[in-house]
Amino acid sequence: MIKKVCGFISGLMILCLAVIAVLLFLPRVLGYDNMAVLSGSMEPGIPVGSVVYAKTGIDPNTLAVGDVITYQLSGDTRVTHRIKSMDAAEQKIITKGDANDAEDAAPVAFTQVVGRVDFHLPLLGYLTIYIKTPLGIAGIAAVFVILILTIFLPDVLASEEKERKKEIS
Repeated sequence: MIKKVCGFISGLMILCLAVIAVLLFLPRVLGYDNMAVLSGSMEPGIPVGSVVYAKTGIDPNTLAVGDVITYQLSGDTRVTHRIKSMDAAEQKIITKGDANDAEDAAPVAFTQVVGRVDFHLPLLGYLTIYIKTPLGIAGIAAVFVILILTIFLPDVLASEEKERKKEIS
């Protein structure tokens, strides 16, 4: 009985880890960069805690008004907003968050564009943010300890049961 329960739990954990790994790493192989959404500027279309997938390596001249783009603001800061207008001659884009009242103060240069956002997954961003904290790292370690225990525990218990039966005989 315990072997079946542990097998089920370990199988379920492996499946969950595999799904998360595919959602986070497969898009990178397909040319997407993923980022967690930290603010509500694109709500309700892209809620806080989502992961957005921006297609990288696109020509900014192929973008259109209404597209959602991710651009490099400064340092490691990236912003995901919708294109409100474009000036191809000056290579500038005016953006605005869907939930914001006004357009962004500074235009975005074509060279700042990271990519066009093609899709997003709600809630997955919370996980990607959380696993980078000390508590999140401890949580991941705990998941792997539990996984290892559920794989090896039935064999340990079975060998102890055999030893007890030998002692009784």
